[in-house]
Formats: sequence, structure tokens, C-alpha cells
Amino acid sequence: MTAFDAIIIGAGQAGPSLAGRFNDAGKRVAIIERKHVGGTCVNTGCKPTKTLVASAYAAHLARRGSEYGVVLESSVKIDMPKVMRRSHQVTLDSRHGNESWLEGMPNCTLIRGHARFEDKNTVQVEDELLTAPQIFINVGGRAAIPDFPGIDEVPFMTNSDIVMLDRVPGHLVVVGGSYIGLEFAQMYRRFGAEVTVVEKGPRLVGREDEEISEAIRGILEAEGIKIRTNAECIRFRKHGDGIAVGVDCAEGEPEVIGTDILLAVGRRPNTDDLGLDKAGVETDGKGYIKVDDHLATNAEGIWAMGDCNGRGAFTHTAYNDFEIVAANLFDGEDRKVSDRLLGYALYIDPPLGRVGMSETEARKAGKKVLVGHRPMTQVGRAVEKGETQGLMKIVADADTRRILGAAILGTGGDESIHGILDMMNAGATFDTLRWAVPIHPTVSELWPTVVLGMQPT
Repeated sequence: MTAFDAIIIGAGQAGPSLAGRFNDAGKRVAIIERKHVGGTCVNTGCKPTKTLVASAYAAHLARRGSEYGVVLESSVKIDMPKVMRRSHQVTLDSRHGNESWLEGMPNCTLIRGHARFEDKNTVQVEDELLTAPQIFINVGGRAAIPDFPGIDEVPFMTNSDIVMLDRVPGHLVVVGGSYIGLEFAQMYRRFGAEVTVVEKGPRLVGREDEEISEAIRGILEAEGIKIRTNAECIRFRKHGDGIAVGVDCAEGEPEVIGTDILLAVGRRPNTDDLGLDKAGVETDGKGYIKVDDHLATNAEGIWAMGDCNGRGAFTHTAYNDFEIVAANLFDGEDRKVSDRLLGYALYIDPPLGRVGMSETEARKAGKKVLVGHRPMTQVGRAVEKGETQGLMKIVADADTRRILGAAILGTGGDESIHGILDMMNAGATFDTLRWAVPIHPTVSELWPTVVLGMQPT
């Protein structure tokens, strides 16, 4: 048995940085990874997908060149093997950078293999036993595969598979109308595939306000993507022309015939084969590890960070988990998950940037709300770029004058939302935002104007 001061299971976003803090403190730390260092973000999530999105945007902009007075002599062609190789190289570079960093730490040992608990202080990796008084679980998640009728009889892809696809499907059927599914839907439409999105719910991205969902649908349909919502009976069967996907929507054909299927219907934590019961670590009904406000589990000396704890599903929330744990362990602070203000983005084009509460959520919380809107057709920056789809929206508390949340579905939305996020983190009222003097010509310069237009609803 090898003794360490700390053991970290999983080398996703939170794990390596925490290993760095233990290393810098002169503590012996083992970090265990059964597959690829970097986790979902580096290998099958943010890094490869956003690189693919960039290629798809380049193709889209090239096709629109004549609108800008740029005339191409021939039609736009997609070299999909090159697109995929470019994306994969970004992944490899990031993965190797993380590996070199970990292997270069004098007090850190990178161990390859599958970790399972023997007890709350002991982990087995292959034939080796490791022990430490502090253990941190950072095992992430994977695509959920629902038990749809016929799913075992047809080939399908998840996000992990499609990032390595080196061809353009004839007709890609995306099952799931939320973040992952919609990014791939638009991406492959721009690469030249016919695309249909199948969503069980009544609208796309159901967590957003209805006007945002409808605007997203309009953006995608304008590019030729077919949307099938209210798909109450999703099922699969082999077909002479590929794969038949049953939808049973209230209108339209009862089946969609596609050449390829992407399942994008949610995620599940990688906690089912860790031996958590031997360590006495509690999970909820979906397999997420239960943690308190400091990310500690019910078992003394064990913490859970990242997607596996159910307290966030993004790279930035996983990294913030590391920041919370490290600040509390090494810096004598009292950081809590409940203090975190959540922001996130949907990377279709134009992107959706979101922070805080939606209008719907604010109303459910019993707030007296003020709401301001601005269509992107009235944003100079969007007009100049010829990208006027979408809208800006802000929600505030009429009594406290605090900003409750905001959304921007429009060009640069993932960046300009940070002006609101920063104001909210600073506890500023919308009066402060009203008197900000943003730079012209930017998207962010319109936030004071949106504030001025707020009305009770």
C-alpha cells in the first residue's frame, strides 16, 4: 500500500488544479485517470466542439461572402477529414499540455487506471492499493442513453463519437433539443447535412423563457433545420434508407428517416463503478454524489467536485468547485457553492449568453419583476456585421433594484453577458448599469438602453 497526503480520482477540470495546490504546498498527491487527462471539456466537449463550431461558422460566412461584397469564384466545399483533424489536434494539444503539467510536478504522481474504493481512506487501482486521509472525487459524467424502443437495434452516436466523425452525414437526426444537440445540429447543417431535431418537450431548450426558445427555433429553421417538438413516443427501427425515428408528434409525418442518429438527451454521472458503498458515500436517485455547501460528502475526508456532484454541469462550475475546495483547505476561507452566480452559454450562432434567473424563474420565486428587451435588429454592432438575429433581455427586482438575470441571444452574446454577470457579482443595482458608459460600437453598449426600457410585466 502506498500512502499519500491526498488522492484525486479523475483528471478533469477540477482535479489537476487541485493537484497543483497540494504539490505547491509540499504535499504528496496522487491523481488517477482511467482514460484521457482533461476530462469531457478537453476530449469530447468544449475544446473539440467549439473548434468544430468555428469551422462551421467559417463555411457559413464564406457562403454569405457576396453579402459583404466578397465574391468567391467557386462554391464552398467541406473537407470533413481536415475539419475533424483540426478539431482533434486542439484536443491533443490541450490534453498533452495537462499531462506534461501533472508529470512535471515533483510531489504529484499521475496514475493510469480505474480507481475503486476499498474503504473511505483506501483506493485500489488495478493491483495497487493507495491510501490518503483526504480523497477528492472528480469523475465527471457521460451521455445518458435512455431505454428508447429499438435503440439497441440501430447504430447511434453520442457527443463522444460525433466529435471524431470525418464525414458529413446525409441526414443527421438529433434526438434532444437542448445545448449539445442544437450545437451539433447547426454545425452539421452548415457542413452540408440535412438535419432534423427531435425534442420530446413542447419547445427547444425548455429551461429558457419561451421567447428565447422561439427565437432559437427561428434561427435554426432559417438555416433549413427541421424541428419536431412534442415527440411523445421516440423509437427506432432499421429502414431501407437508414434508420427510422418514430416521433408521433401532433403534426407532421410520424417517422423521420435519417442516415445517422445523435443522442443528446442529457448526461449521467460516472459514479456507478467506483465502489462508493464501501466508502459510505451517499448518492441521490440519479447517481450524483451528495455534497454540502463546501463540496464535502457525508463521508469524512471525501469531497466531490465537478459534474459528478450534480451542483453544476459546466467546465467553469467544475473549476469553481476546485477554487472553493482549495480556498477552504489552503487559504483559511469559507467559500460556498451557494454563493456562486451561475452563467452559461449555448454555442449556436449567434450564441446565447445567460446569467442568473430567467423571467419565469423570477416569477416562480415570487419576485416583483421589471423586464427590458432589445431586438438585435436595433443593435448597431449586429447591423454592421449583418448578424441581426436574436434579442437582449434583462430581469430585475422592482423592490430591491437588483439585477436578477439576463439573456442575450445575438452576436457576441457569450462575451457581452459578462458585463451583467460582473455587475451581479458586485451586488450592483440596475441604476449602476444605467450610468455605465460602454464602448461604441459594441453589443454591450446597449445594456444601459435596455435598462431604460424596463417595464413591469
